[in-house]
Amino acid sequence: MDRSVPASARGGTWGGRTQEERRADRRARLIAAGLDIWLENGWAAVTMRGVCTRAGLNDRYFYEHFADRDELLGAVWDEVGFQVLAELSAVVAENLQHPALGILHLAIARAVALQSEGPARILFGDHAGSRVLEQRRTELLTESTDLLITTARPYLRPGVDESDLRMGVLMGIGGFIELLTAWRTGTITADADRIIDHVSRTADLLGAQYLALPD
Repeated sequence: MDRSVPASARGGTWGGRTQEERRADRRARLIAAGLDIWLENGWAAVTMRGVCTRAGLNDRYFYEHFADRDELLGAVWDEVGFQVLAELSAVVAENLQHPALGILHLAIARAVALQSEGPARILFGDHAGSRVLEQRRTELLTESTDLLITTARPYLRPGVDESDLRMGVLMGIGGFIELLTAWRTGTITADADRIIDHVSRTADLLGAQYLALPD
């Protein structure tokens, strides 16, 4: 054994952190760098070299975690998507005392705010040309539909057809995502309050078909 190597290094620790902790830190730095570049200039501007430069890491650390740029883009998307779904789930959990449509209105307002003010806006940009991002967008629609159906289930009218419910929710969320994308890319010109009001009124129409609303 090479006694010149500190015992802490031989044991996998350095500077008080294990090898796995250092690996996790490098991965987080690469994802954060990718997100920063994406927010500033769009997903197409995210490159391996640019991300490594922003993160202060050399190329070998990139390939320690990601096979290519697509895998990094997917990881950035997953990180942001997880945060958005967690935020919306928290809105629901914190407002269970409200009627179903009241909870939905609060979730809509939070989703619009997240798209306006934070990293969530990467989810509603133009992803044409990226197979991995188009696939992630499809998965986001499915996951959001599942979340809304699960949340709505205690409030449903007796005898609601499950297939009809899923089709209605899928159309509603798909339309919401398309609206936010159009708003994000400038196709729709409106302020956040108008977007929230319009989506909430549409949600009320959809909810009337499936929810056991109070008299």
